[in-house]
Amino acid sequence: MVTLLPMEVEGHTVMGVEVKLPKTTLLAVYTSRGYIMCGALDVGLLNEKLADRHIIAGRAVGVRTLEQLLEAPLESVTLEAEKMGIHPGLTGKEALLRML
Repeated sequence: MVTLLPMEVEGHTVMGVEVKLPKTTLLAVYTSRGYIMCGALDVGLLNEKLADRHIIAGRAVGVRTLEQLLEAPLESVTLEAEKMGIHPGLTGKEALLRML
């Protein structure tokens, strides 16, 4: 099952996506410029094999809900995200605000 959920982050609307799969749930929250995602995100792949796409993204691990994804510190981010001042340790919410 796939759920799309508009979410508010400090007065801005972002979109949450929850994909329920066997034995796991994929979580992502995105803006028009980038996204944050659960531990399934392969930041290394985005930085190395897909570098020409300039993807702005961050990864948080150990989250089980979209709300937790907003509050969790990012474990890793893409090189493009770093250029925008997004770095590991920022919360998902802080990163999304920089992606607006």
